[in-house]
Amino acid sequence: MTLEEIRGQDTVPESTARMQGAGKALHELLLSAQRQGCLTAGVYESAKVLNVDPDNVTFCVLAADAEDEGDIALQIHFTLIQAFCCENDIDIVRVGDVQRLAAIVGAGDEAAAPGDLHCILISVSAASAPASPRRGQRPAASGQPG
Repeated sequence: MTLEEIRGQDTVPESTARMQGAGKALHELLLSAQRQGCLTAGVYESAKVLNVDPDNVTFCVLAADAEDEGDIALQIHFTLIQAFCCENDIDIVRVGDVQRLAAIVGAGDEAAAPGDLHCILISVSAASAPASPRRGQRPAASGQPG
C-alpha cells in the first residue's frame, strides 16, 4: 500500500479538520514567538542564528510558494537547513504559502516587515531557557568534584 492509497482512505472532513488544527497551532506559535521576540525570519538570518546558537533554536518553518519550487538556490538552502536542523534535534515544518506567513508575522506592517519569509526560526527566549542540556547532549563536566 502506498502513501497515496493511505491518504485516499482518509475522509475529506477528517483530513481537513486535522490540517486546520495544525495550521491554527502554527499560527498561534508564530504569534507567540513574535510577541516574545523569539522569531528569526530569512534564510541568511536563520543560517547565522543556527551557526551561532543552535542549542536555543527549537522550531524551523520552511516556506515556499509554487513559483519558488524552481529556485534551485533556495532549494539548496532548504536542504542544508533541514540537514542542520535534523542533526541538532530541531523540529521542522514545511508550508506552501509565504503570503499567509507574511500575514501572520505582520509583513504588511512596514515597520515589522521581515522581507524574506522562506525560513523562520523560533528560539527559546533567554528568560525561559532551561538549564538542562538539549536532547542527546551530556552536561558539561565541571572542574570541581561534586
